[in-house]
Amino acid sequence: MNTDSSTAAASGPLVGIRVVELGGIGPGPFACMLLADQGAEVIRVDRPAETGTPTKHPILHRGRRSVALDLKDPSSVEAVLAIIDTADALVEGFRPGVAERLGLGPTTCLARNPRLVYGRMTGWGQDGPLAQAPGHDINYIAVAGALGALGSADENPPVPLNLFGDMGGGGMLLALGVTTALLSAQRTGEGQVIDAAMTDGTAVQLALIHGLLAVGRWEDARGVNLFDGGAPFYRTYRTSDGGHMAVGSVEPQFYAVLLDVLGLAADPLFDRQHDRDAWPAMSARLGEVFARRTRAEWTATFDGTQSCVTPVYGLTEAAAHPHNVARGTYYTENGLLQPAPAPRFHGTPATTPRAAPLVGAHTREVLTEIGLHPDAVDALVPKA
Repeated sequence: MNTDSSTAAASGPLVGIRVVELGGIGPGPFACMLLADQGAEVIRVDRPAETGTPTKHPILHRGRRSVALDLKDPSSVEAVLAIIDTADALVEGFRPGVAERLGLGPTTCLARNPRLVYGRMTGWGQDGPLAQAPGHDINYIAVAGALGALGSADENPPVPLNLFGDMGGGGMLLALGVTTALLSAQRTGEGQVIDAAMTDGTAVQLALIHGLLAVGRWEDARGVNLFDGGAPFYRTYRTSDGGHMAVGSVEPQFYAVLLDVLGLAADPLFDRQHDRDAWPAMSARLGEVFARRTRAEWTATFDGTQSCVTPVYGLTEAAAHPHNVARGTYYTENGLLQPAPAPRFHGTPATTPRAAPLVGAHTREVLTEIGLHPDAVDALVPKA
């Protein structure tokens, strides 16, 4: 793994923004990865016990500098506060109250740096009956209502990786909160605290579904709706070799092509596209047809058609798809396959993010930059 933080100069729309990340897991690091990908200087505070070791999350931690400081040691906390004094934003993902007990809470930090944007990432939020309860992505999306809307009616709700809660409702929402609060701070000269909760962020992602529910176009049940696998023209089908095809032929013109390609255009059953009573029979019939050929055969059959039918790829397969290759959606650095920065800015494009450093690789460098005396630096730099 490349551990040289100077391999590529930062570029992107957030160049000049400094973010301090109090080391955590999941959504906080993802938010900071997004910010670093777009040019922000992110300084991650890691645990000194891990000094000199490769990070366990080499992609989420890319594009950072790492300092290793003990947040239970008052002198280390004072050093972290000195770094925060130079920052535009801070991100922490502790349970409510922990940052305050460490002496790094928002009141303390904003008193020293009034322009600071203080981002807080939790599952349940800073208040509410569950604020102090433990949890993971699956729990947050369950309570927010997303998990119960996923999957077939006769099966347990599936686990959708950690996309809904940790990444979409957590890290991505926090990155949006940080960038919008930075705009406000630039305009007003005053920072503020961001309370980013994965339950809140998951609920926001359900806006379309709640809208459909409100106007009678969605049932509060699983597997019987347009976008939850209930519709035969918007779901996946298994192929003869165990692969799958994704069918999204919602609009009539795409639906017509789907039926034509599959040889079902003359079947009267499929004249009832939006008749929910017919959906189970239509799904069963489509399942029988797709099961006759391999994924590769169906991919070739649908290639170039205006049908909204595509193969379902695995992680490494997706990176090799010609469209993703042409756009550089994925790249490999020192053997690590990873997604490229997104979204793309034509005026201030991001460069390939720097590799994640060894834990604590920049402790001396950063502490020296903020003006600590060499003796103080020596006392704080952990021994690898």
